[in-house]
Amino acid sequence: MTVRTAELLMGLALAVLSAYFMWKSAELPIGWVPDVGPGGGAWPFWLSAVMLGSCIWVLVNWVRRVGPVATNEDPLFEPGIFLPVFMVGAALTICIALIGGIGVGGFEGIGFYGALPLFLLFYLKVMGNHSWLTAIGLAVLIPVITFLFFEIMLKITLPKGMTEPLFLPIYAFFYGL
Repeated sequence: MTVRTAELLMGLALAVLSAYFMWKSAELPIGWVPDVGPGGGAWPFWLSAVMLGSCIWVLVNWVRRVGPVATNEDPLFEPGIFLPVFMVGAALTICIALIGGIGVGGFEGIGFYGALPLFLLFYLKVMGNHSWLTAIGLAVLIPVITFLFFEIMLKITLPKGMTEPLFLPIYAFFYGL
């Protein structure tokens, strides 16, 4: 498969997906609801509409052979790329299993904030060959920022598994519990 062919297939697939998302989100109000604000389907509908427009633009450029990707007849995959892709896929699978538990022996999982640093350490140190300082620094900083953004600012709780008791003092600090 060439880069050009992949662009065509991806543009078509994402256009179909965008149209489906628009159709599905239109089951809810997609416009402005008086005294409420945007309807429940507004964000996904209009985001999907922009995505569909982008896909159409990609397909138009593909037909016209405009741009470096639309004219690229090189192979899509370079030799030797499948092992690193497999390794990242396996690491993500393990990460997801660690978040929610794997259902073996009552193991409930180490939650998002336990699995994410492990994945980041693997990815940055093993796959990216970064220094230990960089890998550990980012493996600590990214989950902290993610916690503050989702749990504190957006009030969206992510799974914590067996690490949940560690978060009770943090919630007490921010929410005065």
